Amino acid sequence: MMQENLLKEYGLYINGEWRPASDGATFNSTDPATGEHLAVCAEATKEDVDSAVKAAQKAFETWKDTTAQQRAEILNKIADIIDANAAHLAKVESMDNGKPLRETSGIDIPMSADHFRYFAAAIRTQEGTATMLDNNTMSLVLHEPLGVVGQIIPWNFPFLMAAWKLAPALAAGDTIVIKPSSQTSLSILELARLLEGVLPKGVLNIITGKGSKSGNDILEHPGFAKLAFTGSTEVGRSVAEAAAEKLIPATLELGGKSANIFFPDCNWDLAMEGLLLGILFNQGQVCCAGSRVFVHESIYDKFVAAAVERFQKVKVGLPLDKGVQMGSQIDANQVRKILGYIDIAKKEGATIACGGYKLTENGLEKGNFVAPTLITDVTNNMRVAQEEIFGPVAVVIKFKDEADVIRMANESVYGLGGAVWTQDINRALRVAKAIQTGRMWVNTYNAIPAGAPFGGYKQSGIGRETHKVMLEHYSQTKNIMINISEKTLGLYE
Repeated sequence: MMQENLLKEYGLYINGEWRPASDGATFNSTDPATGEHLAVCAEATKEDVDSAVKAAQKAFETWKDTTAQQRAEILNKIADIIDANAAHLAKVESMDNGKPLRETSGIDIPMSADHFRYFAAAIRTQEGTATMLDNNTMSLVLHEPLGVVGQIIPWNFPFLMAAWKLAPALAAGDTIVIKPSSQTSLSILELARLLEGVLPKGVLNIITGKGSKSGNDILEHPGFAKLAFTGSTEVGRSVAEAAAEKLIPATLELGGKSANIFFPDCNWDLAMEGLLLGILFNQGQVCCAGSRVFVHESIYDKFVAAAVERFQKVKVGLPLDKGVQMGSQIDANQVRKILGYIDIAKKEGATIACGGYKLTENGLEKGNFVAPTLITDVTNNMRVAQEEIFGPVAVVIKFKDEADVIRMANESVYGLGGAVWTQDINRALRVAKAIQTGRMWVNTYNAIPAGAPFGGYKQSGIGRETHKVMLEHYSQTKNIMINISEKTLGLYE
């Protein structure tokens, strides 16, 4: 296993080599929980992006001809390497992102390995078709890789989102230029170090830097056959526009304001855990977070009282400390955004039932910690019920019946996640089917395993990840039409 120590400085990873930015520019990576300096990373230029694309184009000439079996073997090897270095990668992820070690070691890293294994298996099962359209005409359908794909991933799940993007693209036979967030570049750079010699040169290229610089350079580069993006809906629009301008496909996994719905017959202990899991997991910095909590009027008062008690008991602390349940927000700007929305809630007439402030005691003064926050007396038309806060802040809204909660849940520009808590399976299915969202959980929340399609309706995105359907998103379909008749058509006789 590698040592826990990070490098002092990381270059760009282009054509299987580490190199500085073409102009020597760098930026600092900082631990959001402590404010401590972690490492220096290269700030890529437009020229660097072009070099990465050219390396990927060159690599594609041979990578596209590898067999599904060969690519599956490599994907499984990547998974083995992740598993062998899981403790190291989990610690790096927690230091760079601020999330508790229990999450990175229990979810982010092992699930990333599993995604590579899943797509290693999926590519082995992908089949074309041979169909006789009539007695003389055979239609062959084949799947071919697209080419070079540009991928931009967010700061909330840096390693896992990299796995979600890399695994299907590699499986399909594409080559990649990927850009992590400038706030959380270290885990994927460490992965690249671990993968030295596993992938042919140029198949995987990593560009680091600000979204406003190298991110835009990726969007503007003409050499991509596809763009893939996970992040905010606002930036997602610019990615979609860039892809449309080049007439190439794009998959987008964007924002959300998901409904977490509790009926009177819910399993109480399960429901309470699901409330916390829905909004406090990863400090609420989750695109499908259960940020709108709909509670039936008959249990509303009991629910709020129990929820406040549970929220106040959550152990917030330094990510690497034992027993910590919730860590740091990503940076000071995110803290300001969250606290700004709490002020908006007050002005809109809502009540801060608990939390609502920055935590600065018990060694947290140098970090970016927000107390778990529950807001009551909320109506569905308030800004805090409609806009994505992206923090440990849930708004609680009372409902009367199924029709009432379905209507309110669907009164949103988003449609990514959501859940229903009830022991009535018929009700669960009715509500789950009626909500306009890409995924509904029943009696659980934030389960994101490989093998189940994840993606959004409405402004929450285009495409589905974590499922073999992604192989179609990273491939193009070739049709070969064969005439097996030896007779002419007689059209020109």
